[in-house]
Amino acid sequence: MDSPFGLLAELTYRCPLACSYCSNPLNMGDYQDELATDEWRRVLAEAGDLGVLQCHLSGGEPLLRRDLVEIVADAHDLGLYTNLITSALGLSRPRAEQLREAGLDHVQVSIQADQPALSDRIAGTPSFQRKIEAMGVVKELGWPLTVNVVLHRYNIDRVAYVLALAEEVGADRVELANTQYYGWAWRNRDALLPSRAQLEAAEAVVRAARERLRDRMDVIYVIPDYYSRYPKPCMGGWASRLLTVTPNGDVLPCPAAQTLPLPRASVREDPLERIWAGSPVMNAFRGTDWMPEPCRSCPRREVDFGGCRCQAFLLTGDAARTDPVCHLSPDHDLVARAVEAANAGSRAGGPPLVPRPHRDRRPARRPGGADRPVPGAE
Repeated sequence: MDSPFGLLAELTYRCPLACSYCSNPLNMGDYQDELATDEWRRVLAEAGDLGVLQCHLSGGEPLLRRDLVEIVADAHDLGLYTNLITSALGLSRPRAEQLREAGLDHVQVSIQADQPALSDRIAGTPSFQRKIEAMGVVKELGWPLTVNVVLHRYNIDRVAYVLALAEEVGADRVELANTQYYGWAWRNRDALLPSRAQLEAAEAVVRAARERLRDRMDVIYVIPDYYSRYPKPCMGGWASRLLTVTPNGDVLPCPAAQTLPLPRASVREDPLERIWAGSPVMNAFRGTDWMPEPCRSCPRREVDFGGCRCQAFLLTGDAARTDPVCHLSPDHDLVARAVEAANAGSRAGGPPLVPRPHRDRRPARRPGGADRPVPGAE
């Protein structure tokens, strides 16, 4: 069994935004008992002993943790490469300077679109201008910058302009990641899934941009697997390379695995090494012995590992079934019907988007004071 090389440290699910594609769990109220500073310090030390090299600090919004600088410093002292995944709301210059001094290695900032009004509508709160200012601070302090944009029906037509914005702010890398349908995104799937024509247009823009920017900016494009013949590899194999620790200390092989009916493992009850090596949640779908047909005899079984266990569960109710994204899956019609609906023409009057709620979110306002409508609800 290999050691994991990456830890996703979900420091909190608190967030100032209300994105309808958020992959955080629907039952966020179950995660309010957040790990304390000393608990995270122990988790990081145990992760280093386990062989972890990279620590991705995420949420929610990790900047809402008052001890973030301490956590970064601890990770740095342990020799871990640290990446802050943030909305950048709260990344003031003084806070950024503290994080720089603590040893933070990389910053990834999310934006929702290239247009201020559209970006703010999708985020559910005025945030675009603060994000732009924060990205300027990131570059001024000499950090490598990744700009991340989650793509869906309401912003995928703006890919060319998003790339232009990433160039303008001096991004070293841009991630154009089509929505993964977990958490709030699963609840909003039918409103968010783009059409095939939208995808083809976006892919053409990305191909041209990669050629033009190949020596200046990495362009990563993740297609929605609903449009693929084969599923995406499940985190490079279930509990093979990466692990997630949630705000309350649960340990998972991937961020979405909290949806599965599996025994719980927690850093508050067991050391990380014991959880990684022997817990039921980590061993549930390791390797290939668990696979049903057609996966068991498929030559791709160690390429895509049967696809996503969480997606299989969400679509079929059985995490051990072949991911329905695969065209060989007996349940593929579940995905085909969703794709057919996404390509059926105008979505006017279609399902409204349900925003991700949170007590730390302040709703966006119209100039007259009324709440701004959620995109797609018109």
